[in-house]
Amino acid sequence: MVKRLVVTAGEPAGIGPDLVLALSKEHWPHQLVVCADKKMLAQRAEQLGINVTLLDYDASTAPSPQQAGTLVVEHIDMPSTCVAGQLNEENGHYVLKTLERAALGCMKSEFDAIVTGPVHKGVINRAGVAFSGHTEFFAELSNTPLVVMMLATEGLRVALVTTHIPLAYVSKAVTAERLQKIIDILHRDLVEKFAIAEPKIYVCGLNPHAGEDGCLGREEIETITPTLEKIRQEKGIHLLGPLPADTIFNEKYLNDADAVLGMYHDQVLPVLKYKGFGQSVNITLGLPFIRTSVDHGTALDLAGTGQADTGSFRTALQHAIELVEKKQ
Repeated sequence: MVKRLVVTAGEPAGIGPDLVLALSKEHWPHQLVVCADKKMLAQRAEQLGINVTLLDYDASTAPSPQQAGTLVVEHIDMPSTCVAGQLNEENGHYVLKTLERAALGCMKSEFDAIVTGPVHKGVINRAGVAFSGHTEFFAELSNTPLVVMMLATEGLRVALVTTHIPLAYVSKAVTAERLQKIIDILHRDLVEKFAIAEPKIYVCGLNPHAGEDGCLGREEIETITPTLEKIRQEKGIHLLGPLPADTIFNEKYLNDADAVLGMYHDQVLPVLKYKGFGQSVNITLGLPFIRTSVDHGTALDLAGTGQADTGSFRTALQHAIELVEKKQ
């Protein structure tokens, strides 16, 4: 069955529109609907020398596979003109409208998944909106109390207990309650969205050498280990750890792990990005819909030049398609 995926072009002055237009060069097995200003896309296509027919989106028609040379657009009006590479805070609210349209469409089952292009947090905040990122925006819009950040590349999935907080705050943020909720969401989505019947989750310790029996920190002894044991006993979830972060990425472990759970951002993401930079994808777990995203920013200096690397965007779209097809 043909599905309908919605794609947001992100910050109009960045490479998001370039990446979206690159999709039009080939056939895709499902319908892709781009939330963006149609005139802006036409101008960027001309600048890039891409020959594409922009079609108006019609929700009343059944989805059909995307044909090369075309792009279906759900037009969201952009209030001010856009020059590639030059931010304009007058368009900050426009970016949020594209995200809102996409998310609400998913929540109404109009769309089967969202793939998001990169946004510029600064320009949205300068437009007068407190915005910390896609993840938080979608969580608030869908009344989701807690979401989990996962990044994936070939052969590796990592998820985080804490995300964008200072390192000095991490140890206090890693509580038994939070750890249990994060593992519940991670396990549920590995089963329901990734179709892994009995996921194996490998868990990093917080401290060097996972605390070295309390000599290098007591968070493992006092919080992490007893919480993992409680979850194993009460829910039967397959958890291994806490393991030292400097050895958990050994192939001996990775060959068995369906996901690695890190305690903080820079504990696990450098490994993933070293392994698959440009070929990795950000997946938000816990939302009532599938959402994937690129692993990079707006790259204003590359916008409109034709030099933007489509690798991560393509990976994000392919992951979304795989997750959608697993739901069938």
